[in-house]
Amino acid sequence: MATRKSTKLRIPHSQDDCELVGILEQLAPEESTQGRKIALILHGTMGHKDYLFQKRLALRFPMDSFRFDFRGNHESGGQRTQSGIARDVEDLVTVVSYLRNTYGYEIDAVVGHSRGSVVGMHWLCTSEEGQRVRAMVNASGRYRMSGVYDLYKEQWDFKGPYERTLTVARQTVVERVYPEDLEEFSKWNTAIVWDKFPAQIDVLTMHGLLDKTVPSYDAIIYSRALGARTPGTHNLHLVEKADHNFTKRQDEVVDCILEWWDALNQGRLKTGIFMTGVRGKL
Repeated sequence: MATRKSTKLRIPHSQDDCELVGILEQLAPEESTQGRKIALILHGTMGHKDYLFQKRLALRFPMDSFRFDFRGNHESGGQRTQSGIARDVEDLVTVVSYLRNTYGYEIDAVVGHSRGSVVGMHWLCTSEEGQRVRAMVNASGRYRMSGVYDLYKEQWDFKGPYERTLTVARQTVVERVYPEDLEEFSKWNTAIVWDKFPAQIDVLTMHGLLDKTVPSYDAIIYSRALGARTPGTHNLHLVEKADHNFTKRQDEVVDCILEWWDALNQGRLKTGIFMTGVRGKL
């Protein structure tokens, strides 16, 4: 009987003198990976590959998957900046190329949280491989990028760098943000999804109604942008009493993604509110 295998990979970066570190989950490690489908799982700002629901999803997802630390995060080398979304996209391009050239994998699904969603959607809009992807999960993704200023307005006068101390993977990390970082971040073009997002991709957007980092209305905007495509569908799932990171709701997030994935593979998805017609628990 096939046994799942977890393998840590160190991928040389194509644009920088560093390595990207990630975990490859394989359902049937003894079988050839040539032409096999794989899911990519992308973390958000100041996160890492095993953050929040990412590892739990990878261990339950019925497909090979790869999750990694973006440059300057946790185990990956290089430097991280608040404004470096374009660098994150380069990281993703490097990973996709490595998985294709080394293993023969074909990207079938992208799951992103917060910044990872923004990166993943941009890659789908601008890459040749993105045209062949079937599924995208957008969890807590920001659309109105200028909203980042709201996160710092009470602590910072925008005249100099702002520092905050966080715990990432049980380690203390000091984040330093400069005014030019926020300015560049705020100008990132998320509107690209209106015209460039592949028509065939089915999308699930999940967002907590108590999210104080990215307003839940951003999920509505993504629904409007992606809900008119065909044959691809868009499902919106708003989670009551959930914050940006879905704190203490990680298993619920994974359950929802897996239920949506089953519906996708059974051809049951229709654009609209996810689980429309299902009464559920009130």
